[in-house]
Amino acid sequence: MCLNKEVQLAEIIEIIEEKLNAGGTVTFTPNGESMMPMLRDGEDAVVLKKPGGRLHLFDVPLYRRSNGQFVLHRVIDFGKDGSYVMCGDNQFAKERGITDAQIIGVVTAFFRKGKAYSNNSLRYRTYINFWYYTRPFRRVFRAVKRRWQRLFGIDPNKKSNKSPEQSTEKQ
Repeated sequence: MCLNKEVQLAEIIEIIEEKLNAGGTVTFTPNGESMMPMLRDGEDAVVLKKPGGRLHLFDVPLYRRSNGQFVLHRVIDFGKDGSYVMCGDNQFAKERGITDAQIIGVVTAFFRKGKAYSNNSLRYRTYINFWYYTRPFRRVFRAVKRRWQRLFGIDPNKKSNKSPEQSTEKQ
């Protein structure tokens, strides 16, 4: 029997850490849009394991911020003090000073629509490199898009309910 129940990570973090420390893996569905397009809010599942040492560039760890919040973001750089610099794939603000003590687990794979994607696959590695190295261009594109929307009074949060047939004028 399989039970699906939505819980907060804080409620089960001790169980997760115990399983990871014993060499096991944990699969869960994260919430939030900071890792889009890789991880879609509440739809995709990730597989975590305990890291076997220091994290590597582009790893995606689950870590706990000093305020207690749990975050899945990508390692994009390293601090001079040995800490990590993290950033979500859908974000531009870098989070500095994340230490090994804050790391709970690291993503080894994710599932989308039941299909597994390993972080060792060529397809995944290609995505990471493309997404990371186009970051400056995406930032400019996003700024231009926002200005365009403001200029023409387009609300990016409002979706049109009209189908293409309804939006054309009848003559």
